[in-house]
Amino acid sequence: MPDISLTMIITLCLAAAAAGWIDAVVGGGGLLLLPALLLGVPGAHPSYVLGTNKAVAIVGTSGAAITYLRKAPLDLRLAVRIGMAALAGSMLGAFFAGGISSEVLRPVIMVVLLAVAAFVIFRPSFGTAVPGGPVTRKRILAAIALAGLGMGFYDGLFGPGTGTFLVLALSALLHMDLVTASATAKVVNVCTNGGALAMFAYQGTVLWQLAGLLALFNLIGSMAGARTALKKGSGFVRGVLLTVVVSLVAKLAFDQWIA
Repeated sequence: MPDISLTMIITLCLAAAAAGWIDAVVGGGGLLLLPALLLGVPGAHPSYVLGTNKAVAIVGTSGAAITYLRKAPLDLRLAVRIGMAALAGSMLGAFFAGGISSEVLRPVIMVVLLAVAAFVIFRPSFGTAVPGGPVTRKRILAAIALAGLGMGFYDGLFGPGTGTFLVLALSALLHMDLVTASATAKVVNVCTNGGALAMFAYQGTVLWQLAGLLALFNLIGSMAGARTALKKGSGFVRGVLLTVVVSLVAKLAFDQWIA
């Protein structure tokens, strides 16, 4: 493990727990943990930060997924189908990532996020109740293509806010309430994180000792977040969703024009 002060280790552990809680409720935990790792391990190459983050995240998302599976009305077969498509998409996105500038993508993502925030604000019923009508085969295929391949490709190519986008896409396409969408998103995240971690591990760019310590706290935060979402319901998740979206827009804007 890199030479890190005790104060910074404690800070990273707290950040990992908070990131796990946020990620389990609505996605976007990497928004907190990645900057914390960059600050806590300043001498490490970015690939080591990304690899370590994935090693931490897969533990937390797995814990949250198990918690949701035990108590949420989740269609596991459908979640795995979307997850396998997302895994393929993330590998394809990672293949093209080296040739794409994040400076080009950030403004586009900010516009999309602002549109998402406006939609959620002006549609108070979104994700709080299951709309009428059956989920057709076309909607399932659209979810596999967009929430699976599309979001997986985005995760491999760029990344920030993937969990949040997944929750929104699943809620809109499959008529899921936000709690069920969050539960399904965790299963999909396990698939994408597993594929990414395998690649980072193969390349030897994971700080395993640090990842192991942070993963414990991330797991605690994730399981607590899943229980909170199940207890509080979709209205609570909607509030956290808006908070995360606004925070992500602010982070991207800072990176684009200030940092």
